[in-house]
Amino acid sequence: MRVLLVEDHAKLATTVATGLRREGMAVDVAFDGDDALAHVAGTSYDVIVLDRDLPGVHGDEICRTLLADGCASRVLMLTAAGTVTDRVEGLSLGADDYLAKPFAFAELVARVRALARRPTPVLPPTLVHGDLSLDTGRRVAVRAGRPLALGPKELGVLERLLAARGRVLTAEELLDAVWDEMADPFTKTVKVTVSRLRAKLGDPQVIETVANGYRI
Repeated sequence: MRVLLVEDHAKLATTVATGLRREGMAVDVAFDGDDALAHVAGTSYDVIVLDRDLPGVHGDEICRTLLADGCASRVLMLTAAGTVTDRVEGLSLGADDYLAKPFAFAELVARVRALARRPTPVLPPTLVHGDLSLDTGRRVAVRAGRPLALGPKELGVLERLLAARGRVLTAEELLDAVWDEMADPFTKTVKVTVSRLRAKLGDPQVIETVANGYRI
């Protein structure tokens, strides 16, 4: 899952980004509105966690711009203002969800994951292929009744391949979706991760290499 965190408070941004990464998400960070729009222009994100009260380009204006541009990213708006009126205003601007500060980190994670399961078309909470299944909420993969000990990136790759429903995903697509902007695009990290994933999934193999890409 690729997430953009937009938060001008550096310490809070670092803390939240670190926590989300520990939950297996690929997280990029923008500290102001202009930086956020620059990130969105060059990268597709599953979820944008957006502080409403940003200096410069306000969070409201970012929401309007994303909506006008047809951005497919889901937006979770954060703000210190938590009244019903504030929530209604935020949602009317195009946000998909709204969370008032201070917030419980576990709730933030749950909301981000719930939004990530709502692309078009909507993904089911459990992705299944034969005897292989992935609970996208609990991040648990099972094959033939056996729980699989998968790392965050392996889970991310597996989720993307299962969600693709047989469509070939290139290494570049997987890198963009599962890793953050710090990943080196010229490394073999995707190939190595797919190799480890194949070994953990066991036989018979379900991941095929096709025309410089992968599919299940």
